[in-house]
Amino acid sequence: MNGATLFRPARPAPGGLPGRPAGGVPGGPADGPPGGQPAVTPRRSAGARLRTRARASLLAHGEPMIWVTGGALAVALAMISGLLFLVLLRGTATFWPSRVVELQTREGGRIVGEITRHESYRPQPPQVPHPAQASQLPPPSPAAGSRSGARVGGAGAPPAGGPATAAEPAGLPLAHRRLVRTGNFDLTGIHFVWVDDEDVAREERPPWAVTVERMAWGRFIGSVVAFQIDGQDVTVQPEQAWEQFRRYHGEVRARWRRRHTLEQAEVGRINRACERARLRVRQAELDQGAASAPAEAAAADYARARQSADQELTRLQERAARLDAENARYALVLGISDGQRKSLPLADIVRAYPANRLTWPQRLAVYLDRWREFLAGEPREANSEGGVFPALFGTVVMTLVMTLAVVPFGVLAALYLREYAKAGPVVSAVRIAVNNLAGVPSIVFGVFGLGFFCYALGAHIDQLFFAARLPNPTFGKGGVLWSSLTLALLTLPVVIVATEEALAAVPGSMREGSYACGASKWQTIRRIILPRALPGIMTGMILAMARGAGEVAPLMLVGAVKLAPELPVDGVLPFVHLERSFMHLGFHIFDLGFQSQNSEAAKPMVFTTTLLLIAVVAALNVGAVQLRARLRRRFVASHF
Repeated sequence: MNGATLFRPARPAPGGLPGRPAGGVPGGPADGPPGGQPAVTPRRSAGARLRTRARASLLAHGEPMIWVTGGALAVALAMISGLLFLVLLRGTATFWPSRVVELQTREGGRIVGEITRHESYRPQPPQVPHPAQASQLPPPSPAAGSRSGARVGGAGAPPAGGPATAAEPAGLPLAHRRLVRTGNFDLTGIHFVWVDDEDVAREERPPWAVTVERMAWGRFIGSVVAFQIDGQDVTVQPEQAWEQFRRYHGEVRARWRRRHTLEQAEVGRINRACERARLRVRQAELDQGAASAPAEAAAADYARARQSADQELTRLQERAARLDAENARYALVLGISDGQRKSLPLADIVRAYPANRLTWPQRLAVYLDRWREFLAGEPREANSEGGVFPALFGTVVMTLVMTLAVVPFGVLAALYLREYAKAGPVVSAVRIAVNNLAGVPSIVFGVFGLGFFCYALGAHIDQLFFAARLPNPTFGKGGVLWSSLTLALLTLPVVIVATEEALAAVPGSMREGSYACGASKWQTIRRIILPRALPGIMTGMILAMARGAGEVAPLMLVGAVKLAPELPVDGVLPFVHLERSFMHLGFHIFDLGFQSQNSEAAKPMVFTTTLLLIAVVAALNVGAVQLRARLRRRFVASHF
């Protein structure tokens, strides 16, 4: 081969080394091939190849980055799953009825209530007084000494040479205690009490212990004593008294609901009619003057409307008084641990059940009834009990109005930046501003919405169109409209960026084909680009809805309130009242967690309301995702 000789390594002879003849001497003539040609280097062994690869960088092979990225994904999924599992577990267990226990302490006291929490803790060592103060202390009681020895003795007892010091608390044994919800706040002034297990002498479940959920003062826990009609005990047997309660409670609550309807619907209708008549008088005075004929005629109409309203209100008050008098006849008498009796009017009892006599189906019925009240009822007891329907309704309405406001403006802005604007410093500055706007804290948007929408724009609207209502503002205060627009500004960068990406993903060949067929710029955008970019636009809308529905800080300034007596959408003209304040699930969670008078009782409601908010956001996103999938199937196209 062109004067070159191809040498192959010699085959190993029997009993010899590879590449070396048998009997050859290292370094001798027989050590290489005949003819004095150079020897061919033998192949490296597997161990040598592994050592060479080990000297190479691990990052060159990519396996470490796979493990790092996969591990980061696993940690993120674990954190999200753990949070959702905690919210789901605590949120769904809130309304399950608990048993009532009676704890008798070693001192002879009795504590009746529901066990809500268990806790293990390490007690503090006993503090040794100064020798000068020891003579002034009373001698310890035997009971206290036995409890102290039980808590501190054993492995954690102080050494014989002296008392325990602050450096030795680690040796003390763990103690266990339970948090008991006693209720009866109107009698005892407390809702919960901690009880150490070592202080309990006996524990039992009273057979006729009843848990009562009231309209005010929280829960009441006691034993059935009697049932009263017209202030007289008609029965003193617990079982018979409970049967009487079940017989009359449904009728009493039905009358209470009729009375509540009179207050909300009928009285509200009369007051609205009077207010409209008063506003006509005020408007006539502003337009024509106080002494003008239209103003005098409006004043006469207002006087007649006021007289008619007074007559109707008198009739309604008489009906309400009759309902109250009938409901006041019935009461359930309960006894508490210290021997006191409490007469509870049936009209004030929302729900009552014998906690220790319920079967599993009965407990499930109580659980489902609590969920029904939570989803469809109004809040009570400073929002810590009752339902969250106004907050749920306000959250959905605000999110939908925000979506209707942000999507058109975001899409139009993205269309201009992507399809019409020429690349240059101005467009680059606008894109930088949009990206920076996404990082502005949400409370800044709330301050802007309060100052611009409420105090500036809303005040001018009131002066132009609602001057008769001044000084009471109509749009010059927080409401659904200003909250939606504030959150629309907050989520606008998300929609713009997502829409631009969707427009850029449309193949250029489609644009060129449309232009080649004679279509104009707008026809191409409307018929070719926008339909195929709709799935990406829907993605931006989904992200905007998810963020806007969970924001709280701006809403605290521009519309969300602790309690809104009227819904933003109802059956009264004009049916949609965007100027009204509203309740929001996020603000409701903040109020329960940080502003509740009974924070321990409101803690389970925080998890349940959080679960509901997550479910609402998920439901809105699922609907949007399904719509996006339908649009994607309809407008799918390939490049050409």
